[in-house]
Amino acid sequence: MGYDVTQVQKSLGGFDYPGDPEQLAEHAKSKGADDQLVETLRGLDKEQFDGPNAVMKKLSEAGVLGGS
Repeated sequence: MGYDVTQVQKSLGGFDYPGDPEQLAEHAKSKGADDQLVETLRGLDKEQFDGPNAVMKKLSEAGVLGGS
């Protein structure tokens, strides 16, 4: 079971792309994301994300997405 896609999208809503994993993690934390999701975002293996689709793709590749 992974993170709910809708919840991840809500956590990233309003983020001003491009951004790096640390910036994504801090934004998600400020939006109330749980600590596990924050740490997962912080640990993503990519220097920059140009939009939410790139983040979701990387999370999907990591096998941590579930739900709809």
